[in-house]
Amino acid sequence: MSAPLPSYVYRPMTADDLPKAHALSVQLNWPHRLDDWAMLQRVSKGFAVFDGERLIGTAFACPQGNFTTIGLVIVSNDYQGQGIGRKLMENALEACQSSTAILNATLAGAPLYASQGFVEFGRIQQHQGQAQAPLPGPLADGEECRPLREADHARVLELANAGSGLDRQAVLTELFTVVEHSVGIVREGQLCAFALLRPFGRGRCIGPLIAENLEQAQHLIATLLAKIPDAFVRIDIPADCGLADCLEAAGLKKVDTVAQMSRGAAPQANNGVRQFAVVTQAIG
Repeated sequence: MSAPLPSYVYRPMTADDLPKAHALSVQLNWPHRLDDWAMLQRVSKGFAVFDGERLIGTAFACPQGNFTTIGLVIVSNDYQGQGIGRKLMENALEACQSSTAILNATLAGAPLYASQGFVEFGRIQQHQGQAQAPLPGPLADGEECRPLREADHARVLELANAGSGLDRQAVLTELFTVVEHSVGIVREGQLCAFALLRPFGRGRCIGPLIAENLEQAQHLIATLLAKIPDAFVRIDIPADCGLADCLEAAGLKKVDTVAQMSRGAAPQANNGVRQFAVVTQAIG
């Protein structure tokens, strides 16, 4: 007679679950702080699975307009191979409702997501290390770099939406409360590029970064790094954005690559700007 299947409890994640979720990620050597989990929980629909009192798996679905980003799909090593991750993904996909699901998958995990209808549309490179601030390169005539002000927030949202193809209203509202440094490039009185720096993981994170061109993006990064000399910094960039060489020169080495995947048409940048650094891999 076969043994009965284990009885696991799947339910929405609450703020009270976050310490256990953080402990799970620590066991897997993920760098996320409890505050990083809390930020994602506030802007997303979270899902948790329990074996008794033990939290053994998580997933998040973050609605962003016509798209929903799925992230932090984790299953404890002790519970691998039981279909828990697939069940969590089913919950996350159901939460997407009519929106298009997108995610960043490890290269090893991409075939599983492909079997669920996801198609790769790009790659994200994770760069990190002890930052060595390069000198900011010159900007185009008529452009200047300055700190962002509260009055810039509406324009920052416009740029963030255009560069990512997502609705960043809820995400940026959260980021504005924790940002440590923020800078933008202005031309003829109009903000045309920006970057945010905040605490994350082992140190700080740069992202999102939205710009019209590589030169603007490099200038924004150099300006932010100059404010935090020798700090540990992480930045996740599209593999085709052209920033890799300058990041390597600044001490931010490439340590990982993930696949950008969508279950439908992928988000598209517009209005002459693009995203040079994502918020996080979980949020896009």
